[in-house]
Amino acid sequence: MRFIVYGAGAVGGVVGARLAQHGHDVVLIARGAHADAIERDGLLVRSPTAEVTIDLPLVRRPADIGFEASDVTLLAMKSSDTVAALDELRKATPPDHPVCCLQNGVFNERAALRRFANVHGVCVMLPTAHIDPGVVEAFSAPVTGLLDIGRVPNGIDDVTQGVAEAFAASTFSAFARDDIMRWKYRKLLLNVNNAVQATCGFEGAGAELARLVSEEANAVLAAAEIDCASPEEDAERRGSIMSGKPTGGERTGGGSSWQSLERRTGSIETDYLNGEITLLGHLHRVPTPANELVQRVAAEMAAGRQAPGSADGDALVSQLSPNSAQASPTSVAGADEPA
Repeated sequence: MRFIVYGAGAVGGVVGARLAQHGHDVVLIARGAHADAIERDGLLVRSPTAEVTIDLPLVRRPADIGFEASDVTLLAMKSSDTVAALDELRKATPPDHPVCCLQNGVFNERAALRRFANVHGVCVMLPTAHIDPGVVEAFSAPVTGLLDIGRVPNGIDDVTQGVAEAFAASTFSAFARDDIMRWKYRKLLLNVNNAVQATCGFEGAGAELARLVSEEANAVLAAAEIDCASPEEDAERRGSIMSGKPTGGERTGGGSSWQSLERRTGSIETDYLNGEITLLGHLHRVPTPANELVQRVAAEMAAGRQAPGSADGDALVSQLSPNSAQASPTSVAGADEPA
């Protein structure tokens, strides 16, 4: 089994590097300054226990790969880039080519199923960072992260088992699951607060905003009758497996959305996180003002190349209705979620 890692940023870069370090064939698909740096100097991986440079084959697009029957593609780009990436992949591969979505949200699997028959979801719990070209950081050791995988919409097959075994042999904790989307919806409930962290942080009014965002998300999934793994199941799965420790570099200040603003990329994936909640809210007549607010503000900040945390949390909360602000308390889901 050869792994084509399509999108070699924080998650894709770390997963690809770990797979290669443990004897698996890996090809990266990357672009821009990050690809230039990897081609020139190799991929630098920083972790709490080591700093290593790994030389990996790299191409700029799927058409540059001679795909083989045993290849598996791991999608690891931001959701905003998924459709274009899948269209390029479709031109270079047969329709039964296995595609695994290592991405936040639940949009990517549906987009892949429109184009491919063999789609797998991967629930990623992986504290990583990618700020500088050619460098990725993994903050947990000795277990790098959790990568559970299953067919979409459900089931387990030989690809599921093979990929899970490869992950498990490469410093990840990995289970093959026949109900993977239940776990991806639980992860979505954590990730909706990525936008709060990115825009204003969790201090002060940010904590109240995060509470409202989480409460709306839970209400929407309940109204839509979408089954997701429970908080107790999630806590049991995580246990004490992962640990957050400093690496050889300077630890970054936040999760994936925070990192998008920090890198001034001009885009952010909140349309596929908070946007999923607002979509379901419209469909099921559940108000989602807090999610709509952070989704819009995060997009504006990304387009304006604004620094993460530069929004005024008090001003954001003041834009919400008094009825929303008086909602009953819930825990802040995702406040500590780095991926």
